[in-house]
Amino acid sequence: MATAARKSLTIGLIPADGIGKEVIPAARTAIEALGSDIPTPKFVDLIAGFETFTRTGVALPEETVEVLKNDCDCALFGSVSSPSRKVVGYSSPIVALRKILDLYANIRPVVSVSPSPDEPSKVDMIVVRENTECLYVKQEQQTFGEHGKEARATRLITERASTRIGKMAFELALARPRRHLTVIHKSNVLSVTDGLFRESVRAVQTKDPRFEAVTVAEQLVDSAVYRQYFPIYDVMVAPNLYGDILSDAAAALVGSLGVVPSVNAGDTFVMGEPVHGSAPDIFGQGIANPVASIRSAALMLRHLGYTEAAHRIDNAVDSVLREGQLLTPDLGGTAKTQEYHISLQKNS
Repeated sequence: MATAARKSLTIGLIPADGIGKEVIPAARTAIEALGSDIPTPKFVDLIAGFETFTRTGVALPEETVEVLKNDCDCALFGSVSSPSRKVVGYSSPIVALRKILDLYANIRPVVSVSPSPDEPSKVDMIVVRENTECLYVKQEQQTFGEHGKEARATRLITERASTRIGKMAFELALARPRRHLTVIHKSNVLSVTDGLFRESVRAVQTKDPRFEAVTVAEQLVDSAVYRQYFPIYDVMVAPNLYGDILSDAAAALVGSLGVVPSVNAGDTFVMGEPVHGSAPDIFGQGIANPVASIRSAALMLRHLGYTEAAHRIDNAVDSVLREGQLLTPDLGGTAKTQEYHISLQKNS
């Protein structure tokens, strides 16, 4: 997505549920500290989430969607408290936003912070997750059979969606030093759906001569999870559910879900989103780790073309983590979320 010539940058802020309300302000602070490196930021506060649903009966208000479509250049989403039980009338707003705005790629870098800026990161990979299909089409039904209740879910994989997520993954791999892409699937069992995914992704390489420079491998999703503990992956591309699980599991390699960022990207819009959930167990204590949210802001800006601004944010976060004085409890420290606001302004 190319940077548009603009005097201001309108950013929709959707804290949503739980600790989203605590970490999105930290991301805003990081953006505001950039000064002239980006157009003057204008923030628009928007609502969505399960808490919104319990108050209004709607998880994703139409006004939020319309403002994002018509008034915003990009957005940041916090976290959502989707219940594990069925709630009549409720559907996840983040899943809906990805579809409505056609944010077909969920790009999740998993990168460790080296002891010194001169040393390479021990973990440095990207999980590219298809964002609109798979089991997340949310077509389920429950019936009664001979032995009681039976539940079924539709899994949708299309050539179109698999091809465009494949192209996104190849572009990312091509821009990295290793130029290596691993296609994640389970086609030894799901030969039709995962078979179509792997075939469509691999076919992308034959349609663009630039991608010949990328080495392509494949890995079954179950073995891919444990093989992440060895530094073998560069860019991984996966259907929706596999990508979600792989990136959450990979967070263990870098200390916490609280430090893993992502962007939901389409051809005309981008929305940053920390990988972690709403963490109701710590909400309100002021100890949520804002790093994932702050790095998601950097990813969003980088996707828009503001590379130097994104580097400033990432370098500031790296400096704070290297110093080790401001670590939240998930990383073994005692720091408060609010302390990052002051530290980031100092290090930016």
